[in-house]
Amino acid sequence: MAADRQLPVLLINIERAAARRQLIEGQALELGISLSPIAGVDGGAVPQEMWQDVDLNLFRRRNGRPMISGEYGCYRSHLKALAHLVDSGQDAAIIIEDDVSLSPDLVARAAAILDVVPADAVVKLVNHRVVAFRETAVSALGDHVGRCLFGPQGSAACYLVTRGAAQKLMSRLLPMSLPFDMALERVWNHQVPVLSVKENLLDFGTLRQDTMIAHRADYRQHKLRGWKKMPTHLFRTREAFLRAQAGFFV
Repeated sequence: MAADRQLPVLLINIERAAARRQLIEGQALELGISLSPIAGVDGGAVPQEMWQDVDLNLFRRRNGRPMISGEYGCYRSHLKALAHLVDSGQDAAIIIEDDVSLSPDLVARAAAILDVVPADAVVKLVNHRVVAFRETAVSALGDHVGRCLFGPQGSAACYLVTRGAAQKLMSRLLPMSLPFDMALERVWNHQVPVLSVKENLLDFGTLRQDTMIAHRADYRQHKLRGWKKMPTHLFRTREAFLRAQAGFFV
């Protein structure tokens, strides 16, 4: 059974976020969790002309603002983590960002969830919001798993992914035209089953506010206004319909 396995935990961290890494590695040591570090991409250190597999115009239309360098780095970092899983030959892994707070039962609960979800799937273990949750399974350890009919749910801070799903996502999530957490939820686009837990398996850590991507003021500063944002509104309306449809039928 999957619940008997020790799933690898892949930690995404960029070099300048040393304080975050030290904090979460200290937690892992205390809890007996083995972390496999993934050297994240620091978007602020990559000139825009060197960005790979991005559609800047489509990103602008879909999000109502230009892409931020931190978003690019985050996206590329998660793709590196997925590639690491594929290359490792492991059946599945837990991918975490460095702003979560670990719990002693994380691996056991994730492994139990793996027993009750489809093959080649992703299960989000942390979300900012869970709205109109439609349950599809309950793990042996009591975690309720399903799909949300409304979103985006926000956050890719911790998720369970199988090797088959990772292999598909590596190509199907390109080119980048949305932040990674939003792109990951778009099962109607990449055709990889994505589920969520009803209750988060982890909390966020104390250094979360010291963001490595951007602050709210950065987003507001670059937002399009008025009629220029009409393509964004149309895109989001269509996405809401497709998400609800996928929640019932995918």
